[in-house]
Parts: sequence; C-alpha cells; structure tokens
Amino acid sequence: MKKKVILYRDIPAQERQRLDNQFDITFFNGINEENKDAFIAALADAEGLIGTSTNMSSELLSLAPKLKAASTISVGTDLYDLNYLTERSIPLMHTPGVLNETTADTLFTLIMCTARRAVELSTMVREGRWTSNVGEALYGTDVHGKTLGIIGMGRIGYAIAKRGHFGFDMKIQYSNRSRNLDAEKELNATYMDIESLLKTSDFICVMTPLTPQTERLIGAKEFAMMKESAIFINGSRGKVIDEAALVDALSNGAIRAAGLDVFEVEPLPASSPLCKLDNAVLFPHIGSATTETRLKMVTCAVDNLINALNGDISQNCANKKQLNR
Repeated sequence: MKKKVILYRDIPAQERQRLDNQFDITFFNGINEENKDAFIAALADAEGLIGTSTNMSSELLSLAPKLKAASTISVGTDLYDLNYLTERSIPLMHTPGVLNETTADTLFTLIMCTARRAVELSTMVREGRWTSNVGEALYGTDVHGKTLGIIGMGRIGYAIAKRGHFGFDMKIQYSNRSRNLDAEKELNATYMDIESLLKTSDFICVMTPLTPQTERLIGAKEFAMMKESAIFINGSRGKVIDEAALVDALSNGAIRAAGLDVFEVEPLPASSPLCKLDNAVLFPHIGSATTETRLKMVTCAVDNLINALNGDISQNCANKKQLNR
C-alpha cells in the first residue's frame, strides 16, 4: 500500500507524476479558509508533507500523528516548527544549494538598483518627469571598488561576495558564526565582528537565517552605526531587521538607501511606510524566482521526500544533526 502524502502546492506535471508513482497523494493548491478543514482531516493519515508558503505550527503538525517526513520547497525552514519535528524524530527536508546563484543574482540586482537609483529614475521617465539632463540631485553612487560587508557568509553570501570581488573589484568583509576560510582564500575576504562591519562597509548585505538569535538582529542601534552613505540590503528574512527602525533610518538620512526582497509581513501592504520612500527598492520575495531554479527546487524537494520516506536523510535534512544525537 502506498504511503499517504499531502501535496499542498501546485507543482509541474512531471514532478507531480513522480509523486503519484510513489505515494497516495492528497492535493491542495495552497491552504486557505475554504479548504483548511479538509486539510486538517487529511493530516490524520498523512505520512508525508510537501509544499511551501504555509505556516506549519506545532499545533497543526500535532494533528498528523502518522507523519514520518516533511519536505519544504525552499531553503528556509522557518515556516516549520523545527524543534517540534525534532522532538517527534521527524526529518524536515529542504532545498539548499540549487538556488544559491540565482538568489545571489537577485541580491546583486538590489545592490545595483539602489546604488544607481534605477527604480526611482525609471519611474521618473515613465511618468513624464524627465524634462532635462539629470543633475547632481539625482546622481547615484558607484558600486565598483567599494566595500561590501556580508552578515552571514553561507552559500548564498559567498555567491554574492564572489560577484562583488570578481565582477566589481569590491573589498569583501564579513561577519559569521564561524570563519569561512574559502572566502578568505579565494575572495581575500576579511573576517570581523558585526559592529566593525557596520561602521566600515559601503554596502551591507544580510543573509543570516531567521533564528531566535537573529530576530531583529539589525535595529536602530545598528543603523546608527552605519555610514550615512551606506546602502543596506536584506535577502534573509524580514524579521531579521526592525522594519520600523529601517524606515526611520531611510527617512532621516541615517543611511543612503535600502534594497529589500523580504519583509516582516508578506505580501507587503501598500500602506507600508516603505512604499512611500524613493530610497527603498522593494522586491516581492523573488530571490529564487526564475523558471529554471524553481523547477530545480521542486525536483529537489520531491527527491528529498522520496528519500526520507524510504529512510534516507543523508542529504538536505535541516535537522539531521539533532536527529542523530
């Protein structure tokens, strides 16, 4: 008898077929008020879960007593209660690696757009306000040769640093839980404490995972440490920064600009003060959103679930270390 699995996001037909070949699939195209009761009912017999963009709290997961594995179509695991899954010896599979380069492209796009005021000036042209040569008041700032500070030198942070070093001759400095010797050797990166990085970087890019330790890691105190000419980039999770403090810093000229792909509340409400700031470039969480990479993520997530439900969590298990203790 096939194991029962809940698929709670629409995926390409070829990957859905792979799941159908292996498991008895119950499908939900996202979880909402209309189908939530049916989803909860299906949890009672589910041995596997696969999907994304739904908060899987311990209360919800407790309704799945037969659950043996979960697979999220993302590298981030913050939508799952990882501690709860670990307590129940349930592996959470995720998709690191396949999105590193694409996400780094997105973050460097934010660097370029903020530095050269690309969105602001494009809007000016579209609205018919380009009536004379652009003057000093609308000048941007150079990227090449500047200092790029990265908070969180993991796979994606390294990919961003690589673009800065080789493509733009930038000086790389970073703060991390541990030293990244590859970055130091290959990119001539300098390891330093976060306070020193904030004070000396021209571009500050946050790429840390969201944990209790990193929530609101960057707030009013940290923005005050930055240069007035600094540009702040966040591609990690919205709750890693104090969004209200960022709005104040941008409004008061404490920093030059910010580029954000993540927010405290997503989708970002149109009423957000960020939407009123010309010096904020706002992307709708598109870090990995290319056709090629999103397909790779789905393929990886399907592979992960098949492997996990067959007892193999050797690759891409977010709580592997905890389960092996």
